[in-house]
Amino acid sequence: MNVSFVIPNYNGKHLLQKHLPAVLASARGGDEVIVVDDASTDGSAEFIKATFPQVRVLVQQKNMRFAEACNAGVHAAKHPLVFLLNTDVSPEKDALSYLVPHFEDKNVFAVGCLELDDTGKQSGRSSGSFQRGFLIHKRAENQNAPQTLWAAGGSMMVKKELWESLGGMDHLFRPAYYEDIDLSYRAQKLGYTVAFEPRAKVHHHHESTNPSALGKNQMHIYAFKNSFLFIWKNVTDTQLLIQHLLWLPYHFVITGWRSSGFFVLGFFMALFQLPEALHKRWLLQKRWKRTDKEVINRVNAI
Repeated sequence: MNVSFVIPNYNGKHLLQKHLPAVLASARGGDEVIVVDDASTDGSAEFIKATFPQVRVLVQQKNMRFAEACNAGVHAAKHPLVFLLNTDVSPEKDALSYLVPHFEDKNVFAVGCLELDDTGKQSGRSSGSFQRGFLIHKRAENQNAPQTLWAAGGSMMVKKELWESLGGMDHLFRPAYYEDIDLSYRAQKLGYTVAFEPRAKVHHHHESTNPSALGKNQMHIYAFKNSFLFIWKNVTDTQLLIQHLLWLPYHFVITGWRSSGFFVLGFFMALFQLPEALHKRWLLQKRWKRTDKEVINRVNAI
């Protein structure tokens, strides 16, 4: 199966110059590379067209943020498999040879890669648990197991057909954070598998332009906002929902104080989106095939 590489970009010209050669080196004959330029102002689109003419450039006229840039790229992809990469990620040359075979299983929605940072630390496989009313997601201790709680949006391969049937990344979580967790979680509640392939290695240099575009304080607020929206949209286990409500007073006082009020701001921002989250919840819950605990336990048990 051929692969479409999709790289969302916002003012990442310097990162594309640095990491696109590795992407092109890992592409095989017949594969394509697409950069979705999210209304950059640094000349990224012009640079790519001049320097890497074999790369397709999709130019967004308005900055739509990460999730919608990914959705646009996947929609434009001409191949059945899509390899999503951040601008600060370089795949090893043989990554596709390990990722593509997973999709012979029709139940596989996505496959995550083993990420190596500049110190050699490994990550990529994730686990999680529900604690104090929220999903606590973390790097899994075992980075060699075959499944993951979610595939990181900056280094995952997905089946385009299933991506589109799931509706892709949800703009509910704009401008950033939780989009990939939400997508993988939805796929698993619908009965699909999110696999992990430790032999498919990518080098993640943590140079993304997302933090600088949002600002550090805003990053924290949006992370809290989206942690609420994730629960309100996806979690249907009665016990977990009761825990979520019972822990809110504690979080308003303790977590609110520790976070300099960002938790409280995130809550009220999420509250404005509650009707939309509940509508999506109503549409989705009729299709769920796994419970919340089943999704968590099948990953943590490995």
